[in-house]
Amino acid sequence: MAQHTFNLSLTDELTAFIDRQTGPGTTWSTRSEYLRGLIREKMERSEAATMRERIIEGFADASAGRLVEYESDLKSLMNDARSDKGA
Repeated sequence: MAQHTFNLSLTDELTAFIDRQTGPGTTWSTRSEYLRGLIREKMERSEAATMRERIIEGFADASAGRLVEYESDLKSLMNDARSDKGA
């Protein structure tokens, strides 16, 4: 995985906050680790929000009677999905 570097300008207040979150006795060793963690967390929340929206849409469709009978092998479908996720 390629890594890219960029500069980030922060106020003294933001820098001090990040410094309090990093270093000995904290979860994050470096500022970079902390910021990467925040970005990953935001990505996960965004993916979860999208998933919730899709579940709500599916529930609304089912409630309105918009259903399609699944006529295949669900077990195979789930195994395929797991295989694709691990790739």
